[in-house]
Amino acid sequence: MAGPFSATSTTDDVLAGVDLRGKRILVTGVSAGLGVETARSLAARGAQVVGAARDLAKAETATAQVRADATGGGGLELIALDLGSLASVRACADALVAAGRPFDLVIANAGVMAPPFGLTADGFETQFGTNHLGHFVLVNRIASLLSPTARLVNVASSGHRFADVDLDDPNFTKGSYEPFIGYGRSKTANVLFAVEFDRRHRARGVRATALHPGGIKTELGRHMGEATIDAMLDGINAELAAEGKPLFQWKTIPQGAATSVWAGVVASADEIGGRYCENCHVSEIVDGLINPASEGVRAYALDAERAKALWAKSEEMVGERF
Repeated sequence: MAGPFSATSTTDDVLAGVDLRGKRILVTGVSAGLGVETARSLAARGAQVVGAARDLAKAETATAQVRADATGGGGLELIALDLGSLASVRACADALVAAGRPFDLVIANAGVMAPPFGLTADGFETQFGTNHLGHFVLVNRIASLLSPTARLVNVASSGHRFADVDLDDPNFTKGSYEPFIGYGRSKTANVLFAVEFDRRHRARGVRATALHPGGIKTELGRHMGEATIDAMLDGINAELAAEGKPLFQWKTIPQGAATSVWAGVVASADEIGGRYCENCHVSEIVDGLINPASEGVRAYALDAERAKALWAKSEEMVGERF
């Protein structure tokens, strides 16, 4: 196992001494937060990063430091990608395939969290459509570009523990919408997608994993409000105190992006393939009650049959087979 690293390790800690010259990496969501830092740390080690973002003007401004830190032939190019529109997703994928340049790593980082109920351009519930289906179509459409030792890293969340996927009602047409249940379903889908993608591609050396970056203050929480966040933290800390554990600490953005780059280029492929990671290591399955700030992955998120069923449902929803 590469390391030792921990919850406080940063991208620079994880990538110390790593040479990524000649590597080409796709990172989605490079207009803010984790995506920008992920791209910066990789380009700073010589990687050619393709950054995907919905708002290219915003991404251009946000990634100035990525270009400034790029060394050893590393660099950044931007490409338009609106994960809430399959037309945009397909256009992005088609452009990448037409260019024909391979990728050594794809980090599916972009996402939304707990918005009011809404639908994507294609009529999917916003979180499931954006966080899962958009990436599902993008990654599968560019799968032919993945080099023989490439990896897919899906940025999921401990929020997967809020809910399993609901294959009978993915768009909340039957039940009432709860923002964090929707978030949980989409993040569980991120993990299950990695499990099935890994199964389908590992024979040719391509591996996939999913991860929880940790609790970080980024734009992701913009729909929640400070009062809601504070109330959640008070509850979490009360539980931790009762268990005699240290209180919750926010991660910095470089600490939050560390697990993405650890899983992408540092950890061994066999260690992380088809698994769920956090704090720069592979996580254990946990049953029963679990504090939101504690480690652990739910068994349903790694269930191979569930992963196959989600794949089939996703193909049905997007009208495309992979």
